[in-house]
Amino acid sequence: MPHKNTYHFEFEVYDGIENLTEEDAWLLQEAREVTEHAYAPYSNFQVGAAARLMNGEIVAGTNQENASFPVGLCAERVLLATAASVFPKVPIHTMAISYHNNNGESNHPISPCGVCRQSLLEYEQRVKLPIRLILGGLEGKVYVIPQASMLLPLSFTSEDLV
Repeated sequence: MPHKNTYHFEFEVYDGIENLTEEDAWLLQEAREVTEHAYAPYSNFQVGAAARLMNGEIVAGTNQENASFPVGLCAERVLLATAASVFPKVPIHTMAISYHNNNGESNHPISPCGVCRQSLLEYEQRVKLPIRLILGGLEGKVYVIPQASMLLPLSFTSEDLV
């Protein structure tokens, strides 16, 4: 007889950026501002990510679209590649992700896509520390998730390759 398992995680919900700590509010504001540098001529959906590394450095990334759609990159993966290249082996403490939807509202948190969730999980495993996420639009509610890997239950990892 099969048994049921439950996957459950908790995250914090804030009414707005003004309710965050000063440090978290600053990082989310950086993510909001960096959306201006996104290259999103096809979707008009500009995403920005900013991260505070464990050594105190700040790294940012934006989505980079391409006419050949599969070639585009999400802001989260641009940030992860930059952090790993410029500051190898330095863990990310917190990553804030925001967006500007030029075709509609930007007033609620969005979550990383599946590819980015996998990449965040792999980064956490590589540096052996969780990445705290702050998710919010240009206004409205903000989510704080204690560990990026919580977004990818039953994940595929390097342990599956041995």
